[in-house]
Amino acid sequence: MSDYIAGLEAALDYRFGNADLPLQALTHKSFSNEQSDPTLHNERLEFLGDAVLELAVSERIYRRYPDIPEGGLTRIRAEVVCEGGLARIARKLNLGNGLRLGKGEEKSGGREKESLLSDALEALLGAVYCDGGFDAACAVVERIFGKAIDVTAKSRYGTDYKTCLQERLQAGYGRLPEYKLCKVSGPDHERVFSMEVRFDGKLLGSGSGPSKKRAEQQAAAAALDHALVRKCEMF
Repeated sequence: MSDYIAGLEAALDYRFGNADLPLQALTHKSFSNEQSDPTLHNERLEFLGDAVLELAVSERIYRRYPDIPEGGLTRIRAEVVCEGGLARIARKLNLGNGLRLGKGEEKSGGREKESLLSDALEALLGAVYCDGGFDAACAVVERIFGKAIDVTAKSRYGTDYKTCLQERLQAGYGRLPEYKLCKVSGPDHERVFSMEVRFDGKLLGSGSGPSKKRAEQQAAAAALDHALVRKCEMF
């Protein structure tokens, strides 16, 4: 097991000071229940890791995608940290081979169950947090979730919000949105432009920025969260 833990630490780019923590993170309750001596299992670490993961992912997407509105950030996070998403990461880390399972779970294919894999991954992040603190946990989340976060964000919003909005409305309705400058405020050296984007007379989103282009991008990002535009995803 020590060789497995060493390989896992290399994959996480994190070395545990307390060697008991990763072992606990990989221990399912079914294994613990079969031992003659009390053995810690991963449910408490999973509880902690779930909160750590949600905050770390939230902070990451908040900082990396400043133009995406709250609703969009929520959906990106939900897609990344759903059970299936966590299980995919867990499989890449080969967590299934390291799980300590009871005989019943072993026979029923527990090493491949998405619920057990996702729980173990959350427990592992909880273990990193207990061992090294939040900054260490954020570094691990960045390493193992960074690509999934970016892929999810770009597939939903693209890298150019205006182009993404235009393509979705064109594909869904055959027409383009219209942008309108609503207000210019601030002193000459710190102008703030406020823009609205409308479609068929309906306000889809608004945004502001130091230039018209930046304000349009923010308005388009907000519009991508509108129900009318989200409906285009089904076309």
